Amino acid sequence: MEQFISTLVGQINELLWSNILIILLVGTGLYFTFRSRFLQFRLLKEMVSVLKEGKTGGSVGLSPFQAFCISMAARVGTGNITGIAIAIALGGPGAIFWMWVIALIGATSGFVESTLAQIYKVKDNEGFRGGPAYYMERGLKKRWMGVLFAILITLSFGLVFNAVQSNTITVAFENSFGISRLTLGIIMTIAFAIIIFGGIKRIAKASEYIVVVLAVLYIGVALFITLMNISDVPDVLALIVKSAFGLEQAVGGTFGAIIMNGVKRGLFSNEAGMGSAPNAAAAAVTSHPVKQGLIQALGVLIDTGIICTSSAFIILLSPVYKQTDLSGIELTQASLATHIGSWAPGFLAFMILLFAFSTLIGNYYYGETNIEFLNTSKTWLMVYRLAVLGMILFGAVAKVQLVWDLADLFMGFMVIVNLIAILLLSKIAFSALSDYTAQRKAGKNPQFYKDTIKDLDGVECWPSSKEK
Repeated sequence: MEQFISTLVGQINELLWSNILIILLVGTGLYFTFRSRFLQFRLLKEMVSVLKEGKTGGSVGLSPFQAFCISMAARVGTGNITGIAIAIALGGPGAIFWMWVIALIGATSGFVESTLAQIYKVKDNEGFRGGPAYYMERGLKKRWMGVLFAILITLSFGLVFNAVQSNTITVAFENSFGISRLTLGIIMTIAFAIIIFGGIKRIAKASEYIVVVLAVLYIGVALFITLMNISDVPDVLALIVKSAFGLEQAVGGTFGAIIMNGVKRGLFSNEAGMGSAPNAAAAAVTSHPVKQGLIQALGVLIDTGIICTSSAFIILLSPVYKQTDLSGIELTQASLATHIGSWAPGFLAFMILLFAFSTLIGNYYYGETNIEFLNTSKTWLMVYRLAVLGMILFGAVAKVQLVWDLADLFMGFMVIVNLIAILLLSKIAFSALSDYTAQRKAGKNPQFYKDTIKDLDGVECWPSSKEK
């Protein structure tokens, strides 16, 4: 039965990712790039500036930096380490080039969706919440679409994606230390239960510390390895570019497989246009929606440009990637061992534990905020929490390929629904951007009012200019 499900899911994924989703993702990203006048390059300095000024929030809600950390907690995880290894194993070194491409053009999609999430956010007991389900209902006046997306993201992030994280942790520890996957799964489930019953403030605080420390440590290791092999870096870069167009394929399949795996694994890691990061972005307290949009666009660039590229260099600077019997976390562990010794797989296993655990935190929050959109009943929230814990335990012992195939399937459906919505609402996001840049040019700290944009309705949390 498991084999039948895996085969069926794989066939559906092949149809989705080889045609529909790549065209939609790339087309939307290019449209937003031109429409925003290359925002990802033009406003890069502004993105960094806004992130630095956003470390403190109000008495309610999260600071922009905390919201950024929650979204990075969901981004920075097994997708950066295991996902990149899978992309190289299945699509060859050229998959990394297409991963870079999808991040560069996808940053604008991340900007649009997170700006919209801020505009249409709503108040709750702990501050604010929002995301695609909310801007679909309030901006497009299509609650059915919001309900569909809320169900998809809850199933994807809260359940399936968390099974992926759990799976990677237990495989890494079994490979390095021979620890029972079931035993470790039970321990993780108990530890995670303690965090999720503590509320969003505890989730934000845990994410803030874990993500920053882990990212710096992992990038440091990758930088050390790169400097050790600095003479080989030009050859690796040339290999990536040549392989991207099928000119030199040391490993991997067809040209289509190269692009598909680069796009899939890049999207799983940076989440640009998927509709996940806006759920965290909406929780931030900020003076203008565009600020959080810029912060989330920066998150896409950091995730892929620095962290995913670090993993790619660790693997491609080692000859191990040519071994066709290795994939996923085992490939990354073996590559690290060739660089820094036999202790490296164990070191990476502990890194994976912390990386993936931080991702569990971000994924859980995305599901929770959408459960509240569907129904505010505490009973449903409790059912969701128990289901999350159950999926963490399931992922700990399930086959690797099945959980990744399920993740790709649900991710694909989410992307389709969200991209349609942000295309229809993008005019509002770009009007907000024009207002923001005009105020910056005037030397002001931009402030947003709901009557700034003509005929804007469905807005709950922003005052009118008359109320200032």
